[in-house]
Amino acid sequence: MKSGFASFLSILALALLSNGAAGQTLTATDIVRKADEKFNGEKSSYSVMSMTIVRPSWQRTIEIKSWSLGRDYALALITSPAKEAGQTFLKRNSEMWSWNPAINRLIKLPPSMMSQGWMGSDYTNDDILRESSVVNDYSHEIEGEEVIAGRLCYKIRMNAKENASIVWGKQVRWIDKKEFLVMKVELYDEDGYLVRTETGSDIKTMDGRTVTSKIRLVPQDEPENSTIIEIKEIKFNLPLEEGFFSQQNMKRVR
Repeated sequence: MKSGFASFLSILALALLSNGAAGQTLTATDIVRKADEKFNGEKSSYSVMSMTIVRPSWQRTIEIKSWSLGRDYALALITSPAKEAGQTFLKRNSEMWSWNPAINRLIKLPPSMMSQGWMGSDYTNDDILRESSVVNDYSHEIEGEEVIAGRLCYKIRMNAKENASIVWGKQVRWIDKKEFLVMKVELYDEDGYLVRTETGSDIKTMDGRTVTSKIRLVPQDEPENSTIIEIKEIKFNLPLEEGFFSQQNMKRVR
């Protein structure tokens, strides 16, 4: 549950948790690192998911297939609804492109489009591109423990380091003590204002891993709005190479 294209479009590339820390006292940074490794501990991943955009008078669901390689490469294919089917999005390092077969046009996203919602959702293109390291770009402090959705969690405050180039000035994360699943995140801007809240639910076993298969994002200034991601399928460590994540493959991937 973090912002960033690789995490958003392959949201639950979750590694098995090592038992090496069992019985040891964990620092706040240890806890954040172990939770982060559940998202980023695999070389590559493939996922099938839906994204439901909820508004007061309407809602719509987009079906997505996505592939990722580490943090730097990601490719997403819209499979439904029919109007958007076939559109693809590519991230390579700090650059992002979109391909629309209906108009046969490849677009590199300029800075002016960074604040726009991705596919009309509450995730922005800026979230997608400016992926930060929750381990290296923040300081961490355990504030206590709280029960979230029936699971006892560490409550950890994360303050951005002075020279970090990041979207969020502060985060508060609730991390399950047993499985190190991120159950809730509050995201604050650089002035300390709460911008949005994300919650994880529907814990399932997928490809042998314990995952939160649903993530709900709610913007603080529009609490009647939300974006809900539901993971339907996940596979890990596919034989993907950097060449898969190309502009040419954007036009032919299915």
